[in-house]
Amino acid sequence: MKTHLTDWSSEQIELGRRWVQAWRTAGPELERVRREELRRLDGVRAISLLCGPADYRVPPRVARPTSGLVEQQRWFKKAAGYE
Repeated sequence: MKTHLTDWSSEQIELGRRWVQAWRTAGPELERVRREELRRLDGVRAISLLCGPADYRVPPRVARPTSGLVEQQRWFKKAAGYE
């Protein structure tokens, strides 16, 4: 459903203006807070929170030189009776 400003009441227009002004005021402050939080961010801790506990300072062990996709396809072929 499309609405046009011509369909808005004067009260709705005033509320819209106040909403825009609130975001104009809040925007720079929110950006300042975001930048400050990024400056303080501990990268290892952030990765740990996103990916789970591990020592991210140590390179991962590589069991196989591939991503496992080739082996997955082999299992699919075997399950389908092609191998």
